[in-house]
Amino acid sequence: MGSGQKIRIGIIGAGNIGSVHANEFGKLSDLCELTAITDTFLPLAQQRAEQYGIANVAASPEELIHSADVDAVIIGVPNHYHAPLAIQAIEAGKHVLLEKPMGINAEASRRILKASRNSDRVVMVSHQVRWESVPMQIKEQIDRGELGKIYTAKTGWFRRKGIPGWGTWFTRSEQSGGGPLIDIGVHMLDLALYLMGNPKPVSVYGATYAEFGPKRKGIGSWGKPDWNGIYDVEDLATALIKMEDGSSLTLEVSWAVHMDTDNTPFVHLMGTEGGASYKGSKGKLLTEKFDRPIETDISRPDNDEGERARLSRHFLECIREGKQPISSALSGYTNNLILDAIYESSRTGHEVKLNWDQ
Repeated sequence: MGSGQKIRIGIIGAGNIGSVHANEFGKLSDLCELTAITDTFLPLAQQRAEQYGIANVAASPEELIHSADVDAVIIGVPNHYHAPLAIQAIEAGKHVLLEKPMGINAEASRRILKASRNSDRVVMVSHQVRWESVPMQIKEQIDRGELGKIYTAKTGWFRRKGIPGWGTWFTRSEQSGGGPLIDIGVHMLDLALYLMGNPKPVSVYGATYAEFGPKRKGIGSWGKPDWNGIYDVEDLATALIKMEDGSSLTLEVSWAVHMDTDNTPFVHLMGTEGGASYKGSKGKLLTEKFDRPIETDISRPDNDEGERARLSRHFLECIREGKQPISSALSGYTNNLILDAIYESSRTGHEVKLNWDQ
């Protein structure tokens, strides 16, 4: 693609997340243009097209994917559609930005990974937490060696009363793949592994619980409930993940739980030379000097352009320069492999060894 050419973007899914992407990429008009959008509810796609100045409303995802006016496809639809649409787009020669999780399960992710490896197209998973200012500052210090070897970490996200869209695809396992573990837990898993230097996970021991959703308790404000629907996913998950290099990661996440929580995602990294913590818009570096504990505060700058802006620009940069995105298809597959193992461990009550056959 020529350096002066704008990358033409098509969006599949005109809901909340599709709107977020349209807004962010619309700000980068010097680098790209929004040329198409579609949704299963076409009036919503038409509304977004008018809102964001998108020229074409495609009648279907297939029409958008095969449009000659689209170079890259953003997929923001329910999880069970991710693999079919992503693979179709890759095989049609389109670059793909895929909302998390990459697939509804590891097998779906494996198919996306295989398609990406058989193509020269950019396939990126939209993990915006990696692009938040505080984690980026922590990663900079890690890369400088300030933490030494990170031997263990703890991450999670507890929502006290936050079950989204009860009865909709969010709470139906065949459409979502799971509850908070695959919804918000995947963000924290992805961020922690990234900050740890992407060690290779080898085994998982986990447990999941559904104590609120089946009783129609713990309902959050996000999404419109469908009381004629079903709830067959977890509302809390916990796991211990062991790595090939001996390091370990604890993951805890909930949509609903009776505990004192401020609904802030967190990562705590423990290294041989220092530690770091991330809690939303704030963080700390922790070390010891002259036998005294030292803490250095990290915060988001006042003029921060935002994680979504950086994520969007990185996607376009990867297309323009032909380079691998930091949240690649392999990272998406790794996340799904671990999530599947946590659900399997909870079901069987045993540790699960990860199968890396791809």
